[in-house]
Amino acid sequence: MYPRGGRVNGQGWWETTVRRSRVRGCLLAGAVGDALGGPVEFQSLGAIRRAYGDRGVTGPVPDADGVVGRITDDTQMTLFTVEGLIRAHVRAVTKGIGGGETACVAHAYRRWLDTQNYPSPPARGGTDLVRTGRLRTLPWLYARRAPGNACLTGVAAGHVPPPRGPLAVGPVNPQSKGCGTVMRSAPFGLTGRPVPDAFELAAHCAQITHGHPTAALASGACAAIVAHLVEGESAEGAVLRAMDLLRRHPGHEETTAALRAAVDLAGEGRPSPERVESLGAAWIAEETLAIAVYCLLAHPSAPVEALLLSVNHSGDSDSTGAVCGNLLGARYGDAWLPPEWLTRTEGRRVVAELADDLSLQFEHGEIGPGVPVHSYERYPAS
Repeated sequence: MYPRGGRVNGQGWWETTVRRSRVRGCLLAGAVGDALGGPVEFQSLGAIRRAYGDRGVTGPVPDADGVVGRITDDTQMTLFTVEGLIRAHVRAVTKGIGGGETACVAHAYRRWLDTQNYPSPPARGGTDLVRTGRLRTLPWLYARRAPGNACLTGVAAGHVPPPRGPLAVGPVNPQSKGCGTVMRSAPFGLTGRPVPDAFELAAHCAQITHGHPTAALASGACAAIVAHLVEGESAEGAVLRAMDLLRRHPGHEETTAALRAAVDLAGEGRPSPERVESLGAAWIAEETLAIAVYCLLAHPSAPVEALLLSVNHSGDSDSTGAVCGNLLGARYGDAWLPPEWLTRTEGRRVVAELADDLSLQFEHGEIGPGVPVHSYERYPAS
């Protein structure tokens, strides 16, 4: 562990170390939660209890194929979000061209779409800058794990929203507010940019696939909560500050009401799956975020119990597990994750590597002394 003292980009060694642990924890715990919830995603609470006992899932369990620890589309898209954000920053640092974040993220989602439509990386053509980078070359990402239709059709539509400005109904899937936006939005809160900017960028990037304002605003609120947690805010403080920011945006009412219900419910007694289910089934964006927030707040000093609570319900268990894991990791770092869960989670080494590259790129513009990340051809400036 680094000693306290010394400065890195205005932060001491201690603060920098804690922050990097939280960035890594956010992505790793999100993947673990996704893998915990995936096998029971379409099961009722009653079916979960009949299969695993009264407490439900208490650790990694096999999926329908008998495999333990597989991630779903939630983590897949989150990783491509990270890649898009890194590449946007590389582009700004090396070429002096800012404002390309939504385009770079949209390009990253096109690489994700290739993993859903092809058995292996499709060939690059000419000067194609989309089909580049390391992430698209990893064989284990070429797997369909129940991706949402709005994500598939939205990415295929090729819409690139503006990176900032007023939020209106988006042109792609304008009636959709599915949780496919929130489940990929935590990385926007990990870059160290001002929280209002992280909120706005997450919201606009949600409209690459989902046009309903609630999908965008719930995504922005998720990114804002993550940003506050990474900077050391308490769990309740992070949620309340994000709600204050959310209320500045027209159309916030559905997301604000869902978060208010989660905060109130967390103060009303012993946590339970039945209380989780009172917040909804999490197929839509604001319900996924509300359930994740409830579980975070309901177990204020027991992150493992919070993560288990987030997957034991009749609904979109992998998405609530992923988002709750993101929040817990941003709050507590990565050291609390049970090693036996972490070691069985698909792709964990790549997830950790991406987390570290994200931290180093946004802290220094490089992944080592004088070594820009793009020189490794992982993140070409697109």
